[in-house]
Amino acid sequence: MITIIDYGVGNLRSVQKAFEKAGAGQVLISGRIEDIKAADKVVLPGVGAIRSAMDRLKELNLVKPISEIVTSGKPFFGICVGFQLLFEKSFEFGETEGLGLIRGSVQKFPKGVKIPQIGWNSLHLKNNALWNGIRNDEDVYFCHSFYAKPEDSSVIAATTDYGIEYCSAVCKDNVFGVQFHPEKSQTAGLKILSNFINMGAK
Repeated sequence: MITIIDYGVGNLRSVQKAFEKAGAGQVLISGRIEDIKAADKVVLPGVGAIRSAMDRLKELNLVKPISEIVTSGKPFFGICVGFQLLFEKSFEFGETEGLGLIRGSVQKFPKGVKIPQIGWNSLHLKNNALWNGIRNDEDVYFCHSFYAKPEDSSVIAATTDYGIEYCSAVCKDNVFGVQFHPEKSQTAGLKILSNFINMGAK
């Protein structure tokens, strides 16, 4: 079973429908700690600002359970703001702490780069099981004004060019994250979700 974490931030139903279309069995949307811990795989979606997202996770006492799930080896997938939350901190609206699952920070695009980035852009892929059946330079759908900067380049699973070349996907052991929206990325997005569905625990 896949559980999508409901913390009041995100287009949860569209993510759920995309996972179902990609071949997942039971896909549950829940903010209950018991449901999240019982899942085989966990998804953290999100839209909007990282500070409000992190505040909601704290209010619902979900920060520690998320860390425990990752430590247990279950596949964990962050999408958009859920991807940004994987890092130690963000500089959106001042410095905000993240979940600290991956070392690094979330930063604003440099001056002169039009934000937000909205629309289709290409992925420059590193070797990773998340990309099985995905061609290099595949276009996916983005909507964001900040980008992640990992401290360890070995966790970068894909990059994208938008004013700068930035990290658009990460993989560290059982933790995966994408800045783009696979649920809005048509056939390629569904294939990426299918690859995550078929991953085993580490």
